[in-house]
Amino acid sequence: MSEPLPDLIEEVISHSELSDSGIGVAAIIAQADEDEMALLLESLPIEQRLSLWQTLPDHKKLDILIAMRGDPREVLVRATEPEQWDKLFVGIEAEDLLELADSLPEELVERAYAAMDRVQKQYFTEANQYPEEQVGHWITHDYLVLPLNARVREGIRLIRREMPRHTDVIFLINRSGHFSEAVPISKLYALPEHVPLVDVALHDFPVINATDEGQKVAKDVLFSSYGALPVIDENRKLIGRIDVTTASELSEEYYERQLMASAGMDENEDLFSPVRRSAKARAIWLGINLLTALLASAFIGMFEATLQQVVALAVLMPVVASMGGIAGSQTLTLIIRGLALKQVTPANTRVLLSKELKVGGLNGIIWAVVIGIVAFAWFGDPLLGVVIAIAIFLNIVAAAFAGVFVPVILAKLKIDPALSGSVILTTVTDIVGFVAFLGLGTMLLL
Repeated sequence: MSEPLPDLIEEVISHSELSDSGIGVAAIIAQADEDEMALLLESLPIEQRLSLWQTLPDHKKLDILIAMRGDPREVLVRATEPEQWDKLFVGIEAEDLLELADSLPEELVERAYAAMDRVQKQYFTEANQYPEEQVGHWITHDYLVLPLNARVREGIRLIRREMPRHTDVIFLINRSGHFSEAVPISKLYALPEHVPLVDVALHDFPVINATDEGQKVAKDVLFSSYGALPVIDENRKLIGRIDVTTASELSEEYYERQLMASAGMDENEDLFSPVRRSAKARAIWLGINLLTALLASAFIGMFEATLQQVVALAVLMPVVASMGGIAGSQTLTLIIRGLALKQVTPANTRVLLSKELKVGGLNGIIWAVVIGIVAFAWFGDPLLGVVIAIAIFLNIVAAAFAGVFVPVILAKLKIDPALSGSVILTTVTDIVGFVAFLGLGTMLLL
């Protein structure tokens, strides 16, 4: 797609009917690949999206649906006439149906399954034995494989016949189909044809268990020096592979899910989903936030008399909460990333906590002095400057402590720290900050 996406969105919306005035748009769309078209459709309001969808050729629609997020995809699924699906399902593969299944009614899943050949049906059935969180659900089957007793001539013949993407090795299996070794393709052309492949095989080639968690596998594949790694079942039987493209998709989906979860949202949410649906999905998170805010307010209420007598405390309260919240979120983000990459373990948590407390202490001292001077200059009260300086220091240190322990504890409890960590952290820093600030104010200013 040569034209920038924002310009194309504007052009499509202005010519939503794609009449004669929209011929230029139609020409651009004809040159776009499936990923670009998926992104364009997701970027359009519902009316224009449906209008554009009706103009697309049938042979592109299935691949576009596969590339789209769940919610906007469902809009197009509901808008597609029942009789069209038989055309769209021609040549559908197991990997395609696995991606689409959550967005299709059961009737359409059955029709798609019926349209597959025997091999693809078997792949689909086997993949569904594993939940979506496990990598066995997402394996691909386009790999090169030979028996353990094969020679170089068979390897070269196989390469000439087919070369799947991201293929740099040939997998070797025994008579039972168990993975044994892998042979680098780059070595074959320099060897005599009679040499057994096992003689030049990589004996310690990394393998993936089908029950491994997808994000862990994605990292292993992307950090390996190979285009794909073999996937084996509990009996070491070779059942497929994960290549770098699939690994990248799994990794991107994971981090997008983490990002959206931090705001209590679904990564599949449609930009233009109906108001009621969006409001319902977000209302739960707002309710949780209200409960934590009421908790912090309850602690503030304990110092109602102090606030009535020293109005300056009320003016400066947001400063205390904000500094603690920002400091804590920095530590929280660092620890969540470390947990996702398996870098944070019980062995290094104590050292990590010590380092973060030192960072918090140093920043706490610096900003306590700065804010204390500002408060003194603003209100002309040196004790007020001392009170807020101590509160700022204590809150930033507490934020560093909570920023380390909150995600670690949530991870041990099997709760996603990206989903609830920020809410708990904000509650902790608000309560600590307000109690420290108002408590000190009560003791020193009254």
